[in-house]
Amino acid sequence: MSRPPQYGPLQGGRRRRRGPKTLALLLALLAPIGVGVAAYLTFVRDQRGSAVPVAVGGPAGNSALVSRTPKAPVPPAAPAVRLQGVDAFRLHFRQQPRAALLFDVDTGDVLWRRQALRRLPMASLTKIMTAILVAERTKPRERVRVGPSALKYQGSAQGSAVGLPRGRKVPVETLMHALLLASANDAAIALAGHVAGSERRFVRSMNRRARRLGLRCTRFASSHGLQRGNRSCVADLAVLTRIAIKKKRIRRIARKRQSNLRFPVKGGRLSLYTTNPLLRSGFRGAIGLKTGYTNPAGRCLVAVARRRGRTLAAVLLNSPDPGKQATKMLDVGFRRAR
Repeated sequence: MSRPPQYGPLQGGRRRRRGPKTLALLLALLAPIGVGVAAYLTFVRDQRGSAVPVAVGGPAGNSALVSRTPKAPVPPAAPAVRLQGVDAFRLHFRQQPRAALLFDVDTGDVLWRRQALRRLPMASLTKIMTAILVAERTKPRERVRVGPSALKYQGSAQGSAVGLPRGRKVPVETLMHALLLASANDAAIALAGHVAGSERRFVRSMNRRARRLGLRCTRFASSHGLQRGNRSCVADLAVLTRIAIKKKRIRRIARKRQSNLRFPVKGGRLSLYTTNPLLRSGFRGAIGLKTGYTNPAGRCLVAVARRRGRTLAAVLLNSPDPGKQATKMLDVGFRRAR
């Protein structure tokens, strides 16, 4: 026995079956109502939350203009560098650096910038991240056995080296001095191998940390920075500067003009001198941090200074005269941005 057909409302004295055209028309009429309800609910949800600006180095990356509404308060993944707003003043150089940034280390406020997110080779500024990881993962009294990989650049025209004695053990803190003062590539490789077992694994750790910090301009190819593949932007380097300068071990070493340390070679001592032009010239308040140079990267510098309770940093990539330009940036910053 067949089931009787289902009918809609009475039409002209008899019930008529509702066909597919009628259903489609009803759905078309109801669709705008559904969209409107969804939009209203989204608006109410957004009004209850608070939009948090995402700055360079923040938990969501380095866009200075993007805002999003988190489900719950999330602490920043790194000391952010805020690119929002306009510069506090203007600076002009006869020969401009390819990229530069002046910022307040304590607050992250950017005072002046040029091509802040331009991705460029960074040479030995790479060693800032190397120093951060070593400071976090070692103790000052640990000793590092010098393996053959650390001797790769000794006697080479590619970068500096302190002449580590093969097979001997050298204190971590001595190698940190060589890394930050003399920018020694053999010290970087020795420290990387000690921390991670090999430089390749250490570089993977560097890149993982960069991703966690939201540094989207930054990629590391080595612990020392000679390769062109070590690239960053001044905004990302500012984030690393804020992290590094807060670490007592790094700050204590980076502010020295020279150091004389015990070392397992003939004479038993190693004399090191800073490559930082501001420390060498006696710039008032200079406390670090790192220089860099390769042919592709040009002359690079992160210069940090503290005066009257305020700490500023100048970051320069491919500068014709980083010492002179950093001096001008910091002097103007301390004088004008109060």
